[in-house]
Amino acid sequence: MPIWTLFGLGAGRATTRWPETGDDGQTGVEGMPTLRSEQCEAGCRECVDVCVTNAIIPADGEGGVNVTVDYGRCIACQLCVEACPTGAMKSSSNWAFGVRHRDDLVTGESSSAPAQEEPERLRASIRRAFGRSLHIRHVDAGSCNGCESELQALNNPFYNLHRLGIFFTASPRHADVLLVTGTVTYAMRDALLATYEAMPDPRWVLASGTCAVSGGATGGTYASGVGVADSLPVDVYLPGCPANPAALIHALLLLTERAEQRVRGGRFR
Repeated sequence: MPIWTLFGLGAGRATTRWPETGDDGQTGVEGMPTLRSEQCEAGCRECVDVCVTNAIIPADGEGGVNVTVDYGRCIACQLCVEACPTGAMKSSSNWAFGVRHRDDLVTGESSSAPAQEEPERLRASIRRAFGRSLHIRHVDAGSCNGCESELQALNNPFYNLHRLGIFFTASPRHADVLLVTGTVTYAMRDALLATYEAMPDPRWVLASGTCAVSGGATGGTYASGVGVADSLPVDVYLPGCPANPAALIHALLLLTERAEQRVRGGRFR
């Protein structure tokens, strides 16, 4: 008997029961930084100056708000947390940032806007189309392979994505969801569009990782686009550099109406 078989028998069941209960595998992992605007110092721009992706944008200062944070551009590098002199920018363990509407990743005025809910007719259509099964075609449209490492972890014994009825497929003709990573480089754009066109209706698009959401740190150059939305209609945006396996699962369950969106107006709830 192979030694790994013996090891597995001795260790017992490794697969988590999350999201129903149990460990999500992200204990102690830093997520997106949080903004506590009431602690901002008037005129301070320290976090703006160090942000490498321009995710932190100067605001008009009304109501004591100095900056707006676009989590769709955030790579969770924590430089803003280190630079903030007042603790207004603070590290957190918030990672489930999948949203249906791009505006929900931006703080500021949108944070007080009413929650945008899908019409019940569309929600019912999604449930009928997917049931409890989902097939994904992944396209790397110019990533650094960090997102791909997290995608591979979805099929390890701990996360065991198949237990949720979610599978990767090699053929776009068998896929329900196009999961895109990377900035969408100009060299990959035609291939991405061809993959999307080969998918049967109904079809959905998940932009996974900050590069796919906004272009991240390398988007907008002579060779790179600024995310998936410039090329295809996006149904779920999931920032992160990279988005961890639990965040990916949450976004996929959000897409199939099996999980609730946790971010509204840039605020994690």
